[in-house]
Amino acid sequence: MSDFLVSARKYRPVNFEDVVGQQAITSTLKNAISNNKLAQALLFTGPRGVGKTSCARIVAREINNFKINDDNSYNIFELDAASNNGVEGIRNLIDQTRIPPQTGKYKVYIIDEVHMLSSGAFNAFLKTLEEPPSHCIFILATTEKHKIIPTILSRCQIYNFKRITIDDIVSHLEKICKIEKIEYEDDALKQIASKCDGAMRDALQLFDKVVGINKKITSQMVVENLNSIGFDTFLELVNLINKKDIPNLINTTNSVLDQGISGDLFLSGLSSFFRDILVSKNKLSQKLLNYDESKINKLIDLGSALNYEFLIEYINILNESEINFQKSINQRLLVELSVLKISSLELDDKKKKFKYKLIPVSTFQSQVFESHNSKAMVQQKSKPVADIDITDFETSTLSLKSIEKEKDIADDIPNIEEEYDTVRNLTLNDITETWEEYANKQENKGRYIIASILRISAPKFDNNTVIYWVPNNTTAIEVDQEKQQLIQFFREKLNSKIDISLKIDKSIDKKVAYTNKEKYELLKKKNPIIEDLKNQFKLSI
Repeated sequence: MSDFLVSARKYRPVNFEDVVGQQAITSTLKNAISNNKLAQALLFTGPRGVGKTSCARIVAREINNFKINDDNSYNIFELDAASNNGVEGIRNLIDQTRIPPQTGKYKVYIIDEVHMLSSGAFNAFLKTLEEPPSHCIFILATTEKHKIIPTILSRCQIYNFKRITIDDIVSHLEKICKIEKIEYEDDALKQIASKCDGAMRDALQLFDKVVGINKKITSQMVVENLNSIGFDTFLELVNLINKKDIPNLINTTNSVLDQGISGDLFLSGLSSFFRDILVSKNKLSQKLLNYDESKINKLIDLGSALNYEFLIEYINILNESEINFQKSINQRLLVELSVLKISSLELDDKKKKFKYKLIPVSTFQSQVFESHNSKAMVQQKSKPVADIDITDFETSTLSLKSIEKEKDIADDIPNIEEEYDTVRNLTLNDITETWEEYANKQENKGRYIIASILRISAPKFDNNTVIYWVPNNTTAIEVDQEKQQLIQFFREKLNSKIDISLKIDKSIDKKVAYTNKEKYELLKKKNPIIEDLKNQFKLSI
């Protein structure tokens, strides 16, 4: 085995000046020690890898005036609460506190991940933590402060460690590169810093992974080694989305996934890129971007072509897909569907809401498609199979949500007001026959409910308006949803400008036979012989 030491251990802080990104806490601790006003129970809480345990060790050395290389194992005790979380472990610790230190002034107990202690262990620790021997100091460290019982928190002086900023991480990595004589690109260090979620230990581990034996760090090396997606790739994806270039967008997405990029990381990265575009649209928020000036200018150019509503909706779609990613059986399809949703998104100015719209065929007439019969590539400009005028070809989709409201259905019916200017002399017989014909067509399509509703009563005709009576509001809603299609059928069939009016008459409901008994009475009224048939064969209703 070699004597290689990972950077996280090699460059662990040994004094308060070496701690990165926690200046407020380190200055407070330093002043408390110098003024001899340090509490006997401290709680260091915060995310992983931000310096909690390192600061605890520094405090232990500083209060005893130990040098870095001093053997202080009799004074400083580091305990793992995950493996000593029972009452017996706390009792042994309490017994040890009665023995004064052999060297130095204080015995320091550093208990890491203290939230792992059991409820009984916490309660056994209360009295000693509140009134420890004068020669003992307890430093508790945890990443999950909310799991510690309030009686423990009330006995500790709490220090909240924050996530380390990207600028502080980059500055620290630059110092290490100078010490190790490693060549680096500024953008490469920023990529490492943005990948570690504010944890210095994670940043140093990624740093070691990228450096290897090359003694050089480039942006391309970071992308390849950290399984991430480069800025230029995201730039290409967004440009394809803006152009609504579906074929190339799907190909580019799959090529990224084929490189080993996880689908959830792809969705997260793309949503973060759209967030950066959103941030770049305002000068006050541009300081939040962690890119060089040239890349920021590219983001600003992209932002000028997209408004806030679309960017927020893009991020929302990708965020929902990321949440549902683990539950999806076909995860690659989910990723493809997400980028397709973004590409087909349009804002309806009238309804002030977004909808998905199929991209017209004319958009792809310059695209290159592969023939199913051969490997040759055939361009759209070649002679089509059928003589179709592409400029007149339109496609549209009906949103599932639109069927919830009558207005949405009406909007999708073509406007036929201008097609029938003349009014013919129509009779009630014409209206009745056309009405029955429409009902029969719906019945043949399997739409038995609407066909039955259209036969509840006989239509009336007055002043070019068909008047239809229904028994209640429920049936009125059903007919109202069918109204536009019904009007169109009448106008095309009779070549006349006809309207339909619905009326409610609750007395009709009594005339409709619903139960078996009501149906029998209705049949008996039409044919009295049915009563004799029932009695002769002793039939029941």
